[in-house]
Amino acid sequence: MIQVELRPETEARLIAEAQARGIGVAQYAGAVLERAMFTLAPAEHAPGTPEEIAGWLNSLAQFSEKIPPMPDEVFSRAWIYQDHD
Repeated sequence: MIQVELRPETEARLIAEAQARGIGVAQYAGAVLERAMFTLAPAEHAPGTPEEIAGWLNSLAQFSEKIPPMPDEVFSRAWIYQDHD
């Protein structure tokens, strides 16, 4: 059994969400925690050092040379500021 202390506003929202779904608070809290555990990236895979971040950015840019260049008229000053003067 795990006990967790929540801020009052978090606890109130948790109770309200559980009631809206017609399930118990403990069951809903467990489902929320499980979903969070499987949707968040594991910390050991997140880049942290400058070298890791550079490597991650390089892997993202790996095929960027294959992206065709955009014509200059696509990003004109008028286009960028079209919604205001």
